[in-house]
Amino acid sequence: MYFLPEDLDNYVVAHSEQEPELLQQLTRETYQKILQPIMLSGPYQGRVLSMISKLIRPKSILELGTFTGYSTLCLAEGLAPNGELHTIDINEELVDFQRKYFDKSDYGEQIIQHTGSALDIIPKLDQTFDLVFIDADKPNYSNYFHLIIDKLKKGGIILSDNVLWHGKVVEPLNDKDKSTKAVLEYNTLLKNDKRIETVLLPIRDGLTISRKK
Repeated sequence: MYFLPEDLDNYVVAHSEQEPELLQQLTRETYQKILQPIMLSGPYQGRVLSMISKLIRPKSILELGTFTGYSTLCLAEGLAPNGELHTIDINEELVDFQRKYFDKSDYGEQIIQHTGSALDIIPKLDQTFDLVFIDADKPNYSNYFHLIIDKLKKGGIILSDNVLWHGKVVEPLNDKDKSTKAVLEYNTLLKNDKRIETVLLPIRDGLTISRKK
């Protein structure tokens, strides 16, 4: 998922903000104890998420796909005072791990965890959001979009991760590859939906920024 030459990528990382110590601890423990630690956003993308959130200063954030909470904490850095971040993950085994790091941060009381299917939980959230981060199961990306678009405030932002999907979006499509097919359909949806304006950034595995008009 790294598309720049290694030396240039290293230069980019070296000249960007460093991740906080708490996130370094979270990363170490994730790699020690949790399967598929590559699912972490990582220090560079984490700083990108933090910067975008700080520019927006959202009062309300929705995250789909918590994993061990790395991206959650990055997004929380931009929360307005008394703001809330709702994060949804289907894996109940990670709840305590997430909460440990949330409570070590300055944002623990502002982070609300939801466990279960986002398709079931999103309709029950009776509020609107300034910022949404989608980083969950790829086959449901389009379904998530349709569920959250009416809950997104005018001028609100949707961030979508993994939209280059390891470069597979420009390779011949295997009919059995449901995830790549879903990402291709989702990218087309974001491009063509008249309610939003979208730019796709070649950051790590691809990060799309979509703004509601």
